[in-house]
Amino acid sequence: MNNSQQIQQKYQKNINSICLFCGASSGNNPAYTNKAQEFGRLIAEKNVKLVYGGAQVGLMGIVATAVIKNGGKVVGVIPKFLSNIEIVHPKLSETIFVPTMHERKEVMFDLSDTIVVLPGGFGTLDEFFEVLTWKQLNLHKKNIFLMNINEFWTPLVTTIDHMINEGFVKYSNRSLIHVIQEPDEIFI
Repeated sequence: MNNSQQIQQKYQKNINSICLFCGASSGNNPAYTNKAQEFGRLIAEKNVKLVYGGAQVGLMGIVATAVIKNGGKVVGVIPKFLSNIEIVHPKLSETIFVPTMHERKEVMFDLSDTIVVLPGGFGTLDEFFEVLTWKQLNLHKKNIFLMNINEFWTPLVTTIDHMINEGFVKYSNRSLIHVIQEPDEIFI
């Protein structure tokens, strides 16, 4: 079996919907914005539905706008109390209002078959670790991708490897996360 076949076996073959976790900020490096736009275009080209936090701000808004501009479908899920803070994207295919942050994550998760995490802050880490923990507990089998734009996630991956080396996480759980550099690696 060659390397390409091994990669294809590792990932789910048909992706219909992506749950996106990322920042409500764009960060300081233009590389984040550029990759977010590229990722949004690719999602639309692959005819994959984007499910995300519903805002038009930050990396999340950039990805959503790129999907919409390229003819794709976008579902936003946002707690009512955040709708004035994060400003709901006005051109979504569908907007779902929920009461809490926890319900936001749960609905986004339920509406998707793959999870992709771009750079972000505390909320992004919360979302990532919750779905990762669910996967560790065998509550789902969805792929989880960390898109390591500009080596943003390298310190986190190093920390996870340290947790494994120190015996707090099983070595086998390292395979629960796919660290990628480019958006098209999701669709290999």
